[in-house]
Amino acid sequence: MSTSQGPARLRLIVLISGGGTTLKNLLEKIAASQLAAEILLVISSNPKARGLAIAEGAGIATRTVDRKLFATDDAYGEAVFDACRAAGADWVVMGGFLTYLPIPTDFENRVLNIHPALIPAFCGKGFYGHHVHGAVLEYGAKISGCTVHFVDNQYDHGPIILQKVVPVLDDDTPDTLAARVYQAECTAYPEALRLLGSGKVTVDGRRVAVRTSSTGQAGP
Repeated sequence: MSTSQGPARLRLIVLISGGGTTLKNLLEKIAASQLAAEILLVISSNPKARGLAIAEGAGIATRTVDRKLFATDDAYGEAVFDACRAAGADWVVMGGFLTYLPIPTDFENRVLNIHPALIPAFCGKGFYGHHVHGAVLEYGAKISGCTVHFVDNQYDHGPIILQKVVPVLDDDTPDTLAARVYQAECTAYPEALRLLGSGKVTVDGRRVAVRTSSTGQAGP
């Protein structure tokens, strides 16, 4: 939804487990007025995550919710989402969050993830970071990219919001391919959030549609 003052600011919580590169990208886009959003809280599954320092440096509250301290996945999920509820989040954004997280009913289609490949290829449990890019190269794929999707209770499975494609070059290594895919991610995640903030996104089963005109016409 937008007003004469510009688009409404999205109230985000970012979930991390490591270096916080996605968090850094979102903060840069917000600072450059390329994303109308506010990051209310950063939650880490890892007390040593380097991304916590990025959040603290930006003046954002942080919290660590360590899976090892909870007896079940459901108990862990409740702790995470209780914090999201208390903060008043519109959307929960996974940025390299590597811990399984059950999604409660009130956050269905409100939790996003970005995966460094073109789902449904090279995805699922164990496919993260260079594990993905190495598998792409070993298979001999000619394209790769990234996928922004809603999170459900299966790894890399929820409805796809958008995808960006990059070429796989003959001399690529996991590092060079990862760098190219990351550049696509830096565009894709903010774009997906802007679409959600526009109020034009609808979800019907596995299909995500975006209204492209005042008549309600939608595109995939």
